[in-house]
Amino acid sequence: MSAPTSRPANWTERFLVSRWARSIRMLLTVLLSAPAAYALACLPLRGKQVLMMLSLSSLMFPAIMLATPLFVIFSRLHLTDNLAGLVLADTTLALPYAIVLLRPVFAAIPVEIGEAALIDGCNRLSAFRRVVLPLATPGVSTVAVIAFLWGWGDLVFALTLTGEESTRVVTTGLWGFFGANTSDWNGAMAFSTLAMIPPLVVFLFSQHKVTTGSVAGGVKA
Repeated sequence: MSAPTSRPANWTERFLVSRWARSIRMLLTVLLSAPAAYALACLPLRGKQVLMMLSLSSLMFPAIMLATPLFVIFSRLHLTDNLAGLVLADTTLALPYAIVLLRPVFAAIPVEIGEAALIDGCNRLSAFRRVVLPLATPGVSTVAVIAFLWGWGDLVFALTLTGEESTRVVTTGLWGFFGANTSDWNGAMAFSTLAMIPPLVVFLFSQHKVTTGSVAGGVKA
């Protein structure tokens, strides 16, 4: 895809699109990774080690290597040039890392707590949602923040899967300051400074939870 030759027409629209796309990606990552990590850590499932190895192996593939296959698949599914395809692509990249990070968090929670909830009348789902998940809040918060920050800074999938002006995010908006014959460095630097503010605010307000969750997720279980 060639670089655009004009600067972004409406930078506020880029920020709004990025906010919604990255927030949905963050929610999807948490909603999918938390139950999967809990099942791999606490439930008696066959092939858990194989699934963990697959999750770890998938981390070796960079985003640029996945961009072309995803573009071909999403083109056939008519998911290009819309935010749904971009959110799915970003979630696909973040999900294995989120599962690997959350599994030790859930494994560190005593099994007796979940069993006590089952004795008190909860089923597996309600015990996970009402008892286990609140105890894993630091790790879940870490995954949510990392998913948002990764999504906010993504350029590969945003540039590959979106082309319409209405679906361009902050990173592709920054790309619009550079063309084949012109480069607006002043505008690009100003736009970059504004683009740094949302992730900086998110990290500053969640720094303690991210640090605690990262330490908990780094313990082998």
